[in-house]
Amino acid sequence: MIPGADDDRAAHDRLITTWVELVIRIGVLGLLLALSVVLIRPFITVAIWSIVLTVAVYPVYDWMAGRLGGRRRLAALLLTILNLLIVIGPATWLTLGLIDSLRELSEYLDLSALTLPPPPHAVKSWPIIGAPIYQFWDLASTNFQAALAKTAPLLKPVGGTLLELAESAGIGVIKFFVAIVIAGFLFSPAPSLVNAVTLFSRRLASGRGERFVQLAGATIRAVSRGVIGVSALQAFLAGMGLAVAGISGASLLTSAVLILGIIQVGPSVVLFPIVIWSWITMDPTKAILLSLYLIPVSLLDNVLRPLVMARGLDTPMLIILIGVLGGTLAYGITGLFLGPIVLAVIWELLVTWTKERESA
Repeated sequence: MIPGADDDRAAHDRLITTWVELVIRIGVLGLLLALSVVLIRPFITVAIWSIVLTVAVYPVYDWMAGRLGGRRRLAALLLTILNLLIVIGPATWLTLGLIDSLRELSEYLDLSALTLPPPPHAVKSWPIIGAPIYQFWDLASTNFQAALAKTAPLLKPVGGTLLELAESAGIGVIKFFVAIVIAGFLFSPAPSLVNAVTLFSRRLASGRGERFVQLAGATIRAVSRGVIGVSALQAFLAGMGLAVAGISGASLLTSAVLILGIIQVGPSVVLFPIVIWSWITMDPTKAILLSLYLIPVSLLDNVLRPLVMARGLDTPMLIILIGVLGGTLAYGITGLFLGPIVLAVIWELLVTWTKERESA
């Protein structure tokens, strides 16, 4: 028998046992984490919005608590009610206006009274697609309802997609209302929660964790003011101008201005065509007044957004705007805040790493 063979075999067996136990522990831990994600996933959006609202509105809550003699629960209750009124009022106005606009549009597009001229014979000579187009056009010119019935199966997927978008929008609104209520319960324990997050971040990044937490809070407030605040202001001003001018579908156009402003497309896509349309259909005086009002409103975000977002934030504005655009495209409205926070933290890490290399 070889000396030491038993010891080597025992060490080998212990090593295998250790690895097996480690794999089992990691597997169980991974399974628990996966189950936790599945259970928490339906509430992630609500949790993110609750945190964003709490961070963004906390200075107002702190001011109200001071005015109310330190009665923080009363301040939280009043601020929650105020937030619900601010959201419910304009949302109800926009929804009712949207329904009226769609009803007017359906009355305007009366399919029973819609007629098409017969197709030119030259359409038949088009290669490949000429004959089918001519046949369908000829059918539509004589019996539009029959032509519409032929296209109904093709339009069904589009209708399903629109219904899914409407459903997701409705669920999103409900989640936002729930987030407002939850945020009301987070105002009072907010300092304790911030301390807990700061301790956790220090464990992840010793010496910089507190800075990252402060940076995340400042980014949320900057994006809230610079993106949502400015977009809401533009939508309010545009809606007032359109309503005073008597333009039909003002609520629908106001909703479009708000959404396009939040997703960083800009309200000019909606407002500039209205200015052009006013010069075609209105008298010159009314068109001039409407143009002098809508053009500055459509360009307001180009002036206010950089000024508002630059306050209290050391991260370059280009990084924040890229984060806003990329986050919105990748994760929707939730990414509007996640994108700039992630890029701001990464930028801070790069700057710190560069300074440390230079000093070394």
